[in-house]
Amino acid sequence: MTDSRREFLKWLAASPLLVSSASLARPEYAQPANIKQALNIAHLQQLAEAKLDLDDYHFIVGGSDDMATTAENISALKRVKIRPRRLVDVSQIDTSVVLFGKRYASPIILAPVGNQLRVNSGGELATARAAVDKQHLMISSMMSNYSIGEIAEQGAPGWFQLYPSPNREFMAYLMASAELAGCDTVVLTVDGPTRGNHEAERWFRQNRDRSLPVARTRLGNFEAYSGRAGIGDPSMTWDDLSWLRGNTSMNLVLKGIVTAEDARLCRKAGVDGVIVSNHGGRQEGNGRGTMDVLPEVADVLSGKMPVLMDGGIRRGADVFKALAAGADAVCVGRPYLFGLAAGGQDGVELSLNILQTEFERTQIYAGIPESQGISVESIWR
Repeated sequence: MTDSRREFLKWLAASPLLVSSASLARPEYAQPANIKQALNIAHLQQLAEAKLDLDDYHFIVGGSDDMATTAENISALKRVKIRPRRLVDVSQIDTSVVLFGKRYASPIILAPVGNQLRVNSGGELATARAAVDKQHLMISSMMSNYSIGEIAEQGAPGWFQLYPSPNREFMAYLMASAELAGCDTVVLTVDGPTRGNHEAERWFRQNRDRSLPVARTRLGNFEAYSGRAGIGDPSMTWDDLSWLRGNTSMNLVLKGIVTAEDARLCRKAGVDGVIVSNHGGRQEGNGRGTMDVLPEVADVLSGKMPVLMDGGIRRGADVFKALAAGADAVCVGRPYLFGLAAGGQDGVELSLNILQTEFERTQIYAGIPESQGISVESIWR
């Protein structure tokens, strides 16, 4: 075999004609050296893995138990296919969405993730600046290294995520801080009555020969509170939501709703919106993919309150599929964290650019000029 033929066969073996989309991140296909070479979220994940210590990398990618739920989130989206329409004028498209009376340029929202200093020295501040520059709504985490006030100073007050606490005074303090910072919506995470079993992250943490720098363990929202904080309250029930509503004027969104039964209870409790979420597979180890869950929740709540979804989003086409299945918007976490790890604020902006561009392309191919026109008829499952 000649050298030229050998080189041709090597090229053909790596050609997109033969390589599946799941292989895009494999080193033999593409190994980006920096974010300038990154073409997709898989490339950003490669760069993040190369830059981070193993425990910090698994802080991003890890899930509970065997990570089956994390994998199912991705698989559930891949099983859904798109039904494109032809000969539609898509020379101009509109991807904007309206949530609680506010219009946002994109349906892609930055999900709440704490401790971002573990990923990059810019932490949540770099993420917030990227969200502002790219005109995406950001949900700030209660567990952020920076306070909601510091994050809001970057121009992105957005929404504020809250965990239940046995200390109701502490919860009231956090909600007041969020309102003071300009937030108009509080997102109560209800899928964590106990901590998920993050085996991979625990393994790498216990085998490292260093401690995290103090700056990286800072919890900015806790610093000005003098009482006992407390995180997690397995005793919280639906009856406690009336207390929450009585202590804030913000919209109340519940994050972690995955059944029609709980969707009906959301209506009964008078909450303002929900996020269909399983915490990215970081809590329950044997859950359904959120794309499989979404229709039963949307059937109960669609048109009555905003329904958002997170989990498994890796392509702009995934965003389209979620909207078609009943979501009003989607939240992404790991994709922008890969970008943050790979290149700080620039990396976050790139991750958002990638997803937004892919979403727009999918919407064009589907023959839908306005994202509000995306419906269940746009997909096949």
